[in-house]
Amino acid sequence: MKYTNLPSTDIKVSRICLGTMNMGKQNNGAEGHKQMDYALEQGINFIDTAELYAIPIEKETQGKTEEIIGTWLKKTGNRDKIVLASKIVGPPTVNKHYIRENGLSKEAFDDAIHSSLRRLRTDYIDLYQLHWPDRQTNFFGKRGYVHDDAKMWEDNINEVLHTLDGYVKQGKIRHIGLSNDVAWSTMRYLEESKYNNLPRILTVQNPYNLLNRTYEVGLSEVSLRENVGLLPYSPLGFGRLSNKFIEGQDVSKARITLFPNMARYNGENSLKATQMYYDLARENGMSLATMALAFINQQPFVTSNIVGATTMEQLKENIDSINVTLSDEVMAGINAIHELIPNPAP
Repeated sequence: MKYTNLPSTDIKVSRICLGTMNMGKQNNGAEGHKQMDYALEQGINFIDTAELYAIPIEKETQGKTEEIIGTWLKKTGNRDKIVLASKIVGPPTVNKHYIRENGLSKEAFDDAIHSSLRRLRTDYIDLYQLHWPDRQTNFFGKRGYVHDDAKMWEDNINEVLHTLDGYVKQGKIRHIGLSNDVAWSTMRYLEESKYNNLPRILTVQNPYNLLNRTYEVGLSEVSLRENVGLLPYSPLGFGRLSNKFIEGQDVSKARITLFPNMARYNGENSLKATQMYYDLARENGMSLATMALAFINQQPFVTSNIVGATTMEQLKENIDSINVTLSDEVMAGINAIHELIPNPAP
């Protein structure tokens, strides 16, 4: 395994992070424990979750992922061996209204943090992230920002940071990050922390893969100049960027098959680009998944690549991608395809 630090800290994290949103839905507790055991054996010390998980969003499974991680921590006593990240869900439009209605208010943080600590069976969370901004922006399927004055939102970033500062001082969270956010608010959070001596945003967790490189427009420069690392999720586009669909393997249990509403990677241009990436990977003696993950691992603005899997075979392949370095020729081939079909699945 390779390691880096969470930006601006001395906290060492593996360059591969174990994503857990399958646990509690596609994977049961025993399977989740087995994945975490294996990941730790392979040197992964970074685990990401959220109060919203499991995914897809359902009232019956909300919080189940954190519960599975909590039972594993209790059983193994491994809390001091991992860096644990979780998230507050954000606005009701994202959490389907059944978690809470009060967005990123003080009351919401109080409920969310204490509920996550209870489910995770821990006294603290290393990286606490805001799963979605309160305002109406950056939704799946939209490449650009559409301003809507009818969607009233009052800038509460200073208040959010003051609230989080209280939990940092209490020792319940150590550091903070954003998720599904954009350059404007990332810089606003950095500005507020700089001039008001408040906790600093360390990371942004956004989708990033060969079919969606929109992070490179604006946010990658913020990452590099402001030392805010990307934690990319969906690095394989819900499994689309793997051999199984193209080679006619059994995909009956694939996320895209089971949950057709999660179809953002199924468009015509996505399929065309995927075939081209598959051909490039095959020409260079590797699987599509390995090439797709290795591409992300090599990006200078990435802190840790969040990989998830439903089978141990998938998990092993995903973790092994850390040992692959793409040549300049392969990187040029990837970029040539991107030039032809840029960001087909925003």
